[in-house]
Amino acid sequence: MDLSSFRKEYLKDTLHRKDLHANPVEQFQIWFNQALEANIPEPNAMSVATVNAQGHPSLRTVLLKYFSEEGFVFFTNYESRKAHDISENANVCIMFPWVVLERQIIIYGKAEKVSRAESLRYFMKRPKDSQLGAWVSHQSSVISGRKLLEMKLIELKRKFADGEVPIPSFWGGFRIVPSQVEFWQGGPGRVHDRFMYTRREDNSWTIERLQP
Repeated sequence: MDLSSFRKEYLKDTLHRKDLHANPVEQFQIWFNQALEANIPEPNAMSVATVNAQGHPSLRTVLLKYFSEEGFVFFTNYESRKAHDISENANVCIMFPWVVLERQIIIYGKAEKVSRAESLRYFMKRPKDSQLGAWVSHQSSVISGRKLLEMKLIELKRKFADGEVPIPSFWGGFRIVPSQVEFWQGGPGRVHDRFMYTRREDNSWTIERLQP
């Protein structure tokens, strides 16, 4: 299929240096709020890129659960492919593809496990079905059929029918501590606006415009 004729002009907005907050996390908050106002489906969905010790890249979409000056946090199975990659190479990249707004945010940084207490606090907020789901799946491992997952879920529902679901030992959060953050706004004629925040040694940030 030839897609060369697919063409769309990006005319929704522009991005100027004077409009940027000095802190990229604050600027992320501004854009995230605008994504919420635009009713973008799952605006907290982000692509996470990892590279293992052999240099093989891997990409998947996860959900951002909260963010702060400390970093951007998501939760997963610690035996998954992404977790194994991070254990071998903590350098990761995440991207929020807000196509409806003709925007994307790319964050480069290092991933680190959150504390067990922090993982537990979030786990206890999850719906019970999601808590059970964390127990059911040995994420990324091969399985012969869906029926096995369904049978295991039924078994777990019976086991924890009358009590709280404990947090699995193999499940928890990762915090991505940013070193660079790029804000991208589509422009007409493919002349886009791109600004890169780079963290200094004193934890302040430089802001530079990148060519499109």
